[in-house]
Amino acid sequence: MQVFPKPAALLLLAALIANLILRGIVPAASRLDADFPSYLTAARIVADGGDGARLYDIPWFQEQMRRYRIGKPSAGKFSPFPPPTALLLVPVARLAPLNALRVAAGLSLLGLGGSIVLLARILSWSALDAAVLVLLSGNAILAALRLGQPYILVSACCILGYYLHVRHRPWLAGLSLGLFTPLKYFPVVMLGYFAFRRQWRLVAGGALATVAVTLLSIAVLGWKIHVEFLTSVLGSHLTARLSMQDPFTANFQSFDTLFRRLFVFDALANPRPLMPAAWLAPACLVATKAVILVVLLATLLQLARRQGASATAPAIGLLGITTLLLAPATATYHMVLLWLPVGLLGNFFLRARAVACAWLVLGGYALIGFFPFRFVAPFEGRGGLTVLAYPRLFLLLAMFVASVYGLWRYSGAQQDADPLRVNTDSGAAAPT
Repeated sequence: MQVFPKPAALLLLAALIANLILRGIVPAASRLDADFPSYLTAARIVADGGDGARLYDIPWFQEQMRRYRIGKPSAGKFSPFPPPTALLLVPVARLAPLNALRVAAGLSLLGLGGSIVLLARILSWSALDAAVLVLLSGNAILAALRLGQPYILVSACCILGYYLHVRHRPWLAGLSLGLFTPLKYFPVVMLGYFAFRRQWRLVAGGALATVAVTLLSIAVLGWKIHVEFLTSVLGSHLTARLSMQDPFTANFQSFDTLFRRLFVFDALANPRPLMPAAWLAPACLVATKAVILVVLLATLLQLARRQGASATAPAIGLLGITTLLLAPATATYHMVLLWLPVGLLGNFFLRARAVACAWLVLGGYALIGFFPFRFVAPFEGRGGLTVLAYPRLFLLLAMFVASVYGLWRYSGAQQDADPLRVNTDSGAAAPT
């Protein structure tokens, strides 16, 4: 299926590749930025047999950064990473910091290329269309490369897991989804959906990988740091109250920080809320997330009733968008996790001839990738105008609404409109 007009797609792809090279690959190959030094310091501590139980001790962790001469110690911390994250860069821990970042960026680029190939096969799109889709995430890829974040690999493993599911390799699909689950939580949503669909071998594969990584982490780092993570670190992360981070910052682009900005007065950090009524922040947060979750559940049940086994593709797409919409603290690089969800939803709507819904989802995704956030940042903390500082959050919300509308309106009609028949429980196209 041709998604983008070929001449326009070729020109767009050339521009996107140039953007990737100049603003992503070159910086990652030439200088250290934030985030990566913390990942590498944790790995160096593990490789040297250091005290893994003290990783969340910020002054001690920063002292290790000074000793290893990695990055800027004043900005370093291991929190809120789960303990297994310390194992992530152990294979390159002995390299010079910049060389280690180059290796990490190279692996991310391999994951990016593999994601394009797999998405093309999953969606029955051309490699050109799949490449344009992936690279339209724009700033998310650039940030992941520059900061040494592993989310491109996380997204690639989610896509691989879905591809293996389509190819009826449930154990391998589960292993792929479970590999990063103890480090980054996003894949657990997909595993949860497959549990809902009673795909037990896939879920068992995911559980096996998750348990194996967790046990390895316990064996290397000890039990104490895992208890500390569960009892003191995880809760703060889930409420967007991270150490050394402004709890009001719009950088997180979440409902948690938005309602805090609007209703919680702080003489220094938030002197101009819309209304100084602290109780409204949790009330609005719970109400908003509850409504979204109820709509999500109703839509998933509707999909299961109308689409049967072929509901998996649009359901995974909707779940992916909803997860990022409800997350308490997202960053730009998290948006690479939209590759599979947006691809599945866009493909579903295009095949159902719901063109408006398809382009609303794809357009919102592209806007997130290239929105000039610097122009809206001045609105943060200015009473009701604060909402203008949250474009990514509201673009995700618009994508969610468009997806829900389209799935209620067009689910059940896809196979009649599509000249290709959808494979059982996969959403992938196969010739009739």
